[in-house]
Amino acid sequence: MDSMIKNQFRLACAQRHSYRLMFFMSLTFITFVTQTLLAQILFAEQTSQPNIILIMADDLGYQELGCYGQKWIKTPHIDKLAAEGIKFTNFYAGNAVCAPSRCCLLTGKHPGHAWVRNNGDPKLPEELREKYGWEFPGQNPIPATEVTIAEMLKQKEYATAAIGKWGLGHFGTSGDPNSQGFDLFYGFNCQRHAHNHYPNFLWRNDVKEMQPGNDRTLNGETYSQDQFTKVALEFIRENQKRPFFLYLPFAIPHLSIQVTEESLAEYKDVIPEEDYVHKGYLKHPYPRAGYAAMITHMDRDIGKIMTLVEELHLDENTVVLFTSDNGPTYDRLGGSDSDFFESANGFRGFKGSLHEGGIRVPLVACWPGKIPAGTTSDLISASWDFLPTIADLTGTKAPKPIDGISMAPTLLGHEKKQIEHEFLYWEFAAYGGQQAVRMGEWKGIRQNLLKKNPELKTELYHLESDPSESNDVADEHPEIVKQIEQLFDEQHINSEIFRFPAIDTK
Repeated sequence: MDSMIKNQFRLACAQRHSYRLMFFMSLTFITFVTQTLLAQILFAEQTSQPNIILIMADDLGYQELGCYGQKWIKTPHIDKLAAEGIKFTNFYAGNAVCAPSRCCLLTGKHPGHAWVRNNGDPKLPEELREKYGWEFPGQNPIPATEVTIAEMLKQKEYATAAIGKWGLGHFGTSGDPNSQGFDLFYGFNCQRHAHNHYPNFLWRNDVKEMQPGNDRTLNGETYSQDQFTKVALEFIRENQKRPFFLYLPFAIPHLSIQVTEESLAEYKDVIPEEDYVHKGYLKHPYPRAGYAAMITHMDRDIGKIMTLVEELHLDENTVVLFTSDNGPTYDRLGGSDSDFFESANGFRGFKGSLHEGGIRVPLVACWPGKIPAGTTSDLISASWDFLPTIADLTGTKAPKPIDGISMAPTLLGHEKKQIEHEFLYWEFAAYGGQQAVRMGEWKGIRQNLLKKNPELKTELYHLESDPSESNDVADEHPEIVKQIEQLFDEQHINSEIFRFPAIDTK
């Protein structure tokens, strides 16, 4: 009998404990929901779901803007964004060339985790080529499992557009921009198509739009950059009553050097030309002037976009970000002259290199009344930080896992609340094969990893005192080298498509 009473007593206690636990769990849940709702209300009052305009130039060097010290090329509208907002001095591209850099930007992952890690043509069924009438192959598509910034913003029913150069998968594939969260795509789907700024056609979603007066020669009647700006202005007007995300991956100043005569006239008799051995792309009779004119033409178009935003009274609720996908072109390819313009600011390397000149790029951001005007930040950050930053600014939830860290505290003037990267990591199985890590004031890099029997030698540079990466101090700091080499090993995940034998795990 005593045993029975004890068991009944234990059961009663257990039930009472269970009810109490359920009560506290319910109370905790109610508290969580209440705090979440309050946070959402406060956030909505502060931001009212801001519009996002993310502009990315193509192969624009760190010092090819006036606000970063450019002497020849005029960029007054981008300079104004910097003056009225913030300029970053330690911002990095996702990778050293187009497609992998764009993948990092849109998906929030560094090159060791990102899906696309190099340029390259995919192996796609012939029936797709026939169905869409492809004249250019497109690049390897990002899969449906990847979540882009545009897809994330659909949580808040943003209108979304990508206008310019895509490079992450053709129509009918998983990388189709319309399958990756963008309501509208307009421009070059394939990077090879973008090598001429007077194309026969541009894509509006999966439909070809013929471009009058163009035959893919040096000149034409319909300049693709003007078309991008026209469609961007239309998109803003059509969506002014709802939140929108306008992604503008412009194709300027990527080769070929081509620009309207009106824009060329500003520089033709101002910038000196000199003889050179031409290689690659179309030859322009005034390559330096033409190159400068392309950038100024793009800058003028950004001015048109900002003017419309102000006319529609959207400026106080619109975040504008401007950056580049990688460093400037090398070896006077196509007539470009990065040495003359000091495009890389004296940093070592150009496009294709994981040295500073190939991946350190400009970033300016403006949001009147929210981003303190005239500020400069030395925050070490990269384009995979855009996704979580935009998530914070818009009150959306970032996907997991990602490598990015939100820059919103720095943008909004709350630097003390900024979480900083312990390191930034890059890998690139091209241009000899490279790995790099930025860890505070240190930069570690491995090169020539595509050799048959590569030597896994790590160079070490102290960027604070040696920004040009001229003095390898690896032998003097073996403990720093060891930390960086551990990151080289830890941060690389094998890719089935982009094999990297020197660092792939067996």
